[in-house]
Amino acid sequence: MTKAVVRDRRQLTLPADLCRELNIRTGDELVLEVQDGKLRMTPARKVALDALTELNRLFQESGITEEELLASGRQIRSQLTRERYGRRQKRSA
Repeated sequence: MTKAVVRDRRQLTLPADLCRELNIRTGDELVLEVQDGKLRMTPARKVALDALTELNRLFQESGITEEELLASGRQIRSQLTRERYGRRQKRSA
């Protein structure tokens, strides 16, 4: 277990060994959560990768092909564009 001290302006210095272990670098973002009265800090990069992994799992379970997903996305984008901007007029030569 490693300890850290909260400084005057609520600043916390993470120990170097933990930063190395978690590959945390200066400027990286951390996601902070309180769970059961405990502070949980997770590198934002890991949160994003975990979300992508879960989305991939759900996509695989759905049985929808990538082509079907892309076609649906194009159709929805086209519909939203028409709703927002109306039918576009063709350019005259």
